[in-house]
Amino acid sequence: MILDGKVCMVTGAGSGIGRTPALHMAREGATLVLVGRTEDKVASVAELIQSQGGTATAYGLDVSDRDSIVSMVDQVEKIYGRIDVLLNNAGHSSPHRRLLNTPPEEIESVISSNLLGTIYCSQAVLPGMLKRDSGTIINVASVAAIEPGLMGGMIYSTVKASIIAFTKFLNSEFAKTNIRATVVSPGEIDTPALDRRPVPPNEEGRKTISGPEEVSDLLVTIVGLPQRTAIPEVIIRPTFDRDRSEEMEAIP
Repeated sequence: MILDGKVCMVTGAGSGIGRTPALHMAREGATLVLVGRTEDKVASVAELIQSQGGTATAYGLDVSDRDSIVSMVDQVEKIYGRIDVLLNNAGHSSPHRRLLNTPPEEIESVISSNLLGTIYCSQAVLPGMLKRDSGTIINVASVAAIEPGLMGGMIYSTVKASIIAFTKFLNSEFAKTNIRATVVSPGEIDTPALDRRPVPPNEEGRKTISGPEEVSDLLVTIVGLPQRTAIPEVIIRPTFDRDRSEEMEAIP
């Protein structure tokens, strides 16, 4: 198994792009540290991994709470001795997508969960990675960062673009080390987040959307590469550009 001996920390691990790669990494021999705001969700993923013979620990935390994240990472390193991989996946979009309609509380919430959480978790794991001169950080951005528009929304597109810049900064600052960072920018992925849209994709539309399994395969491939090799940036998107006009008209 290609991830034997690795300790992998996954944020937003309770569902979607966090849950599926966490299960996949466990099947490849990794020990999983699962982080999410809803403790019941991450605990259920940990129990599933354990029932399949794997090792996993769940933490119900808000990634934008820096003190809690630092304390959790300290605890994990005392238990397992290391964190080899950080998958910064936690985050959400805003119900309102237009500039003049998005209230301050939604702006602050998206910044906190997506950007601050990514920065704080990276700050927490990097000292241990630098000490061992080895580590992989994968940050989940979005095609919305590359092609901003109403579908992604104003603040989500802006914050995900910042995550791309942050990943490039990591690779610049730590270029003379064996720390590597990758930013993965998915397009539409068939996860529960789609159901929270004003008009969710219909059944025919969902058949054209990429699944979390495809993203998971990509992430495990990146983590499993020899440490001397890095993939700085990847875009993954559906092949077919489906009709989203009805959904666009309903965007608040």
